[in-house]
Amino acid sequence: MEQRHLGRTGLRVSRIGLGTLTWGRDTDEHDAADQLKAFWEAGGTLVDTADVYGGGEAEYLLGQLVERLVPRRDLIISTKAGSVPDPDRRFDGSRGHLLAALDASLARLGTDYVDLWQIHAFDAETPLEETLHALDIAVSSGRVRYAGVSNFCGWQLAKAATWQLASPGIRTRLAGTQMEYSLLQRGVEREVLPAAIDLGIGLLPSSPLGRGVLTGKYRHGTPAGSRAASDMAPFVEPYLDEAASRIVDAVATAAEGLAATPLEVALAWVRDRPGVVAPIVGARNAQQLTAALSVESLSLPDEICQALDDVSAPVHRYPDQDWSTL
Repeated sequence: MEQRHLGRTGLRVSRIGLGTLTWGRDTDEHDAADQLKAFWEAGGTLVDTADVYGGGEAEYLLGQLVERLVPRRDLIISTKAGSVPDPDRRFDGSRGHLLAALDASLARLGTDYVDLWQIHAFDAETPLEETLHALDIAVSSGRVRYAGVSNFCGWQLAKAATWQLASPGIRTRLAGTQMEYSLLQRGVEREVLPAAIDLGIGLLPSSPLGRGVLTGKYRHGTPAGSRAASDMAPFVEPYLDEAASRIVDAVATAAEGLAATPLEVALAWVRDRPGVVAPIVGARNAQQLTAALSVESLSLPDEICQALDDVSAPVHRYPDQDWSTL
């Protein structure tokens, strides 16, 4: 699998990442092992998790598989901290919470360091400089090699990155930002992606298949066993409207013309967008993951990319873009 640099750093990661959102919850140890082995054998290196996935079980499960199944040196392990199970405060970006969460993640993962540590979301109740100081401490202590953020909007990302670049002393520049990005969700193109490109921050798209909708599985109903038929239905439903249906139909038409699958077309489109480093793909089993990894051999023709761009184009108006272009 092709490797790409994460932003303006020397860290190279596979251009498809393995997501572990369902590990320890819907994905058991056997399926997780099959996924990790298939990913590694395909040349994949970037494995993405978080301290809240499965209540910590995703990190623990990954830690049990590393070394026993795949050498630690062959993986780029990325995890996140900051989300908390508190209905009154969903995110905690305080230095104390973040560093304690990092130590707990390292214990579950069974490793002395993580390659990429990300702040899971912006915490408006904590000074940003305090949150960023936790990244500096984590890197300087050797517990983290590279740092990033997740779910920061455009001004939040730009402020955080600029603070790290401009503040006196040795600061850890942001290497990556993880955001939802697909043909069904192109909101990052308004401000987040331009900021990331300008600041040399690599984008790691989550839900690159539109929460599974872009595979075409919902074109003729809701299959039993799918996310939309489970307790995750509210997560999928926003992408089952008429506008999304037109985009899914266009992806299916393109796939038919290319002798590919809708999954491959949708994933190839987002993988090769400007500023994108590695879409994070989650799967319930190794068979689903192998289908996604087959995209490595597919590059979309320019005319197909343009057609998909047109059918899914978001509305950009002032002040989303440079005023002089409007």
